[in-house]
Amino acid sequence: MNIAIILAGGTGSRMGGTLPKQFLPVAGGRCVIEYSIEAFDCHELIDEVAVVCHADYREEMDAICRRNRWSKVKHILTGGKERYHSSMAAIKAYAGHEDANLLLHDAARPLVSRRIITDCIEALRRYEAVGVAIPTTDTIVEASDDHTIRRVADRRRLRNMQTPQCFRLDTICRAYRSALADPDFHATDDCGVVLHYLPQTPVYLVSGEHTNLKITYPEDLSIVVSLVASSL
Repeated sequence: MNIAIILAGGTGSRMGGTLPKQFLPVAGGRCVIEYSIEAFDCHELIDEVAVVCHADYREEMDAICRRNRWSKVKHILTGGKERYHSSMAAIKAYAGHEDANLLLHDAARPLVSRRIITDCIEALRRYEAVGVAIPTTDTIVEASDDHTIRRVADRRRLRNMQTPQCFRLDTICRAYRSALADPDFHATDDCGVVLHYLPQTPVYLVSGEHTNLKITYPEDLSIVVSLVASSL
């Protein structure tokens, strides 16, 4: 069973304004999160979709789901303050589904392709944890406290992570069980939780796409709007 989890718990403060970025309009009367959900709802290998959103926007999310009449959206869950709280809400909601795969996707990545979703599901046949990434094109340096360069990283080995991040349910459950028992636990993504707390579990990387960008700043939304317009 392949379950897509759309993570929409953020408030998008870096975008400015009062509306979270996942609810900003893109084209044709549709907002960012509608494109993100649609990509999974219409994929033949996805069995179910759940959305994790901020409690303040539950009614907004309910209205969007009713309007679109998606056949696979079964749950709207409430997230928490940190990103991992949203992941945990989904993990708890599907506890007991021993054969389930969870595909955790940022709502702010509305242009995830069918090919990426397919490749992730296929990779889960062999691996317990799967990420999506593209090669880093910029030179990455480690800076010192005095703002001088300490080290130049080998760009050939560096990748920019995207989503979905995908796991067999038992694997991500075990990783978070260990993480939550660690008083020093801090994480920004789920693959990092598996990498740190289940170090013997390989995290396989599927090739991402530059168009699978995350909307963080206003200029990112402009790029998405242009890409959608060019595809119509």
